[in-house]
Amino acid sequence: MTLNTSVRLARRPAGMPVNDDWLIEAAPVPEPGPGEFTVRMQLISLDPAMRGWLDDRPSYLPPVAIGEVMRAMAIGEVVSSQHSGFAEGAIVLGTFGVQEYAVSDGTGVTLVNSRLGTPSMYLGILGTTGLTAYFGLMELGKPRAGDTVVVSAAAGAVGSVVGQLAKINGCRVVGIAGGSEKCAYVVDELGFDSAIDYKAPGLRQALAQACPDGIDVYFDNVGGPVLNAALGTLAMGARVVICGAISQYNAEVATPGPSNYMSLLVRRATMSGFLVFDYAAEYRTARKRLAKWVADEALTAPETLVTGTVADFNDVLLRLFSGDNVGKLILDVRPG
Repeated sequence: MTLNTSVRLARRPAGMPVNDDWLIEAAPVPEPGPGEFTVRMQLISLDPAMRGWLDDRPSYLPPVAIGEVMRAMAIGEVVSSQHSGFAEGAIVLGTFGVQEYAVSDGTGVTLVNSRLGTPSMYLGILGTTGLTAYFGLMELGKPRAGDTVVVSAAAGAVGSVVGQLAKINGCRVVGIAGGSEKCAYVVDELGFDSAIDYKAPGLRQALAQACPDGIDVYFDNVGGPVLNAALGTLAMGARVVICGAISQYNAEVATPGPSNYMSLLVRRATMSGFLVFDYAAEYRTARKRLAKWVADEALTAPETLVTGTVADFNDVLLRLFSGDNVGKLILDVRPG
């Protein structure tokens, strides 16, 4: 009998998740009913937002329940189907969770179009990651040629795309990343104009030096002191885009709010949060644009694939918070 191994939430983490926070369970592979299909997982997305889903507090999605399969976007192959729209052998993208097999009725599932990109790209540049960068920058950041755009977590999945999109739009781009290697990567490989190591002392001074006329667009993925330093360096009419706050996701005490928020008033700036789901009706158009930029070599799709099993989920998840990855982090669970 073929078994389905799944990762379920055993208890809510305090700080960084540990292996005891999870239950690894094996059960028979579920059979699809009428109008359903069974998916065998190939690639599982690792995202900073996963940590927030584990806390029992109000958010844009309900928390993962105790005993529930861990929520995750994944790519898989349809191995059994009673659904006319999803034939056996089709490669699909959906919120299938951290498990080897899942049954779906097709709600929220996307067929992977190999003409646009590879399956892994549908978790990265053509998936939630790339779409988040695209809509956050284009709709809220409203980049104009000549703008100075600063992006935090610049070597990460979203930040690496934001910076490249800003360059495509004629902006000067400054990345904030952790360590000299990542700073060199975003300049030498991704084409940013400069990079700042947030681990080095004097972040505020480094920002002021890199942005002598101020920051026109700040795309924030980390929150905390980095956000505060950027707020103190805004240009007149700046747009601050709040995408995430990875520096706070594992905090066990409340993080103080930014003390430089009055810069928003003085600089007549705006600060807006957003969710990529707000733009679902425009996903298809955005995917086509992103795919064309990749095909034209104007945009690269950095990713880190880690080969393993679903039981390796927690160890791979922690790489997001240690900074031990470049671009999109993916757990590759393809057999053999």
